[in-house]
Amino acid sequence: MTARLIVDFARCTGHGRCYSTAEDLLTYDEEGFVSVRHEPMVLDENQLPDAKLAADACPELAMRIEYGTESP
Repeated sequence: MTARLIVDFARCTGHGRCYSTAEDLLTYDEEGFVSVRHEPMVLDENQLPDAKLAADACPELAMRIEYGTESP
């Protein structure tokens, strides 16, 4: 089963809570909005816990984990 971190960039308001919990997956742009380090954001089993923390930390609900059986 694959897992991907999906980011809705339009919902991001730059709180910074997500990238502080998942620095290996996320960073921020010059205005403080979330930016992903790699596209597509397919997660391995070691990255999944940090991705979940990041998604849970977002007060704007701008990210989620999507599970599937196929690679993107």
